Amino acid sequence: MDRQHYQRWAKTSARLCLSLSVAGLPLVGFPHLAHADSTAEIAQLRTIVFQLQAQVRELQKNRKPTREEPSRSMRAAQGRSLKRPPARVAATSPDVTPILPVTTAGPARTGQDLTGAMLIDGKPVPALSADAVPDSVALEPETVRSINLSSSSPTALTQTEVDSLPPIFKIGGVSVRLGGFVDMSNIYRDKNLTAGPATPWGSFPYSGNPNAHASEYRPTAQLSRFSLLIEGKPAKGVTVEAYVESDFGGSGSNSNAVQTNSYVPRMRQAYLAADDREFGLHFLAGQAWSLATGYTNTLLRRHEQLPPVVDSNLIPGVTFTRVPQIRLIKDFNRKWWLGLSVETPQATLGFDDSTLVSGDAIPAAAGQSAGPHVVYNSTGSGMLDPEAHYSMDVAPDIVLKGAVDTSMGHYELYGLARWFRTVVIDGSGASGKAHSRVALGGGVGGSMVVPLLSSGKIQFVGDVLAGKGIGRYGPSQLPDMTLSSSGAPAPLKEIIGSVGLIGHPTKNLLLYTYGGVEAAHRSVYDGADGNYYGYGSPTTNLAGCAIMLGTCNAETRALASFTMGGWWHLLDGRYGSVMAGLQYTYVRKFAFRGLDNAGAVTCPTANGNTVFVTFRYYPFQN
Repeated sequence: MDRQHYQRWAKTSARLCLSLSVAGLPLVGFPHLAHADSTAEIAQLRTIVFQLQAQVRELQKNRKPTREEPSRSMRAAQGRSLKRPPARVAATSPDVTPILPVTTAGPARTGQDLTGAMLIDGKPVPALSADAVPDSVALEPETVRSINLSSSSPTALTQTEVDSLPPIFKIGGVSVRLGGFVDMSNIYRDKNLTAGPATPWGSFPYSGNPNAHASEYRPTAQLSRFSLLIEGKPAKGVTVEAYVESDFGGSGSNSNAVQTNSYVPRMRQAYLAADDREFGLHFLAGQAWSLATGYTNTLLRRHEQLPPVVDSNLIPGVTFTRVPQIRLIKDFNRKWWLGLSVETPQATLGFDDSTLVSGDAIPAAAGQSAGPHVVYNSTGSGMLDPEAHYSMDVAPDIVLKGAVDTSMGHYELYGLARWFRTVVIDGSGASGKAHSRVALGGGVGGSMVVPLLSSGKIQFVGDVLAGKGIGRYGPSQLPDMTLSSSGAPAPLKEIIGSVGLIGHPTKNLLLYTYGGVEAAHRSVYDGADGNYYGYGSPTTNLAGCAIMLGTCNAETRALASFTMGGWWHLLDGRYGSVMAGLQYTYVRKFAFRGLDNAGAVTCPTANGNTVFVTFRYYPFQN
């Protein structure tokens, strides 16, 4: 070895000694490092290096890390810094003395003082500071869980799966997580609904409507979704959180598809929640999925059993609303669940006189000369939509639900209570009087999620809700009520239900198929003119439903649907994930029977086909 190579070897040995002494490792009995040209000194230096390596391995094997020690990423960063010329190593803490540069021009005298501290040239060397790694050194990334498609309702598809993601940053004791995806959906319908990615299933036109003879293609990115989850733990077993979820399904006054295609963000969910695991109590206040919605397990937020479809309006037959509410849940050993939710009400009206508006007089009943004026809704004001109509609510919707989680599946049973109100005006002027009329509605429902194979490759799901005045809980939006001859609300008897199979052939593929139905019963009164009025009148003239440009007053009796589709986890890596989805839905709509121009009974029907081809990018998930 020539002199130049030896000097390089000596410098490396000195730096290694320095790094070990800075780390606080006990270096005992090391001889001086000095320039020498003899073979014996070179061999001695090699022996020193081998001893140092053996000591390091032994210490790493026996020592347990403490909080004061640097993290693995910090040690790796410090090791990388040794590769750079050690011109100066600055202390990052005011309590740490700066380490002086080391030169190999002369012998470096090493040893220990009486306290065991390492000395170099008679000067103490401080231990390595445990302060944060400089900004220029990247921290090791936290492990991000890959998208999980094994559930019957994967939250990456139906919501944002934000719970599985690591915190983006922390503020004190509060962690902040971000979730969401960018969605590009291509929508094809064989009937023109002029609708976005939330299909109005009850609006497929009858044959007399020109829109029934034109198809619709509508690409959209409105389903792109983002979420924010803020969590804190004020005490052992207690968690508080705030959750906000938004997409671009809102329509502003200037929203259009001509040039900029601008649609505004809207609030999907926004709530605060708290959990106490010791007492098994769970609280929620804000806008969330209704407690009447089915759940995959538990009764906790973000565990809803939502079909893994693309359409924002899900599919006909599935029970759900997403409204402001206050909810309290008690769990019993995380197996039995009991929940009570007080939720924002709203009622829709169905009446076969299509010209009727709130405040008008309804047709007179048999034996009467005139019908009363009825007020059943009002336009919005304040921060409500001034172009929308809001019902005259008297009390919140109340949902009481019980659930159980077993090895054979998840099962739920619940009751729903609702109230409806109209204001009936008798007479006019000084002699006129207004009376508030209230009617009770509601129903009973349930849902289940059952694994059909022990491997969990196939799951059976189902839900049903039957009662009076429950139309708002179905995606087809059948009316909740009609009007009686006195102007009082008359809740409609209805049923909403669906069943489905979800399969997982591979971990990257999910397939599903669903069938659903929503139906309402007729509710009418005899009119003074010999006709029937209410919802589903058998004397309504329906001839225009089959005549081009004719007037069609048909009212929906039932709507049945069939849906199939799937998702493919196409790509994943440190850059995120890419998913591809395909959904097909067939809908058939049945109207109540009425009369044609010849007086014969007719029952109009309509059908429609909808196809979604979707691509999603998940930047936060593998």
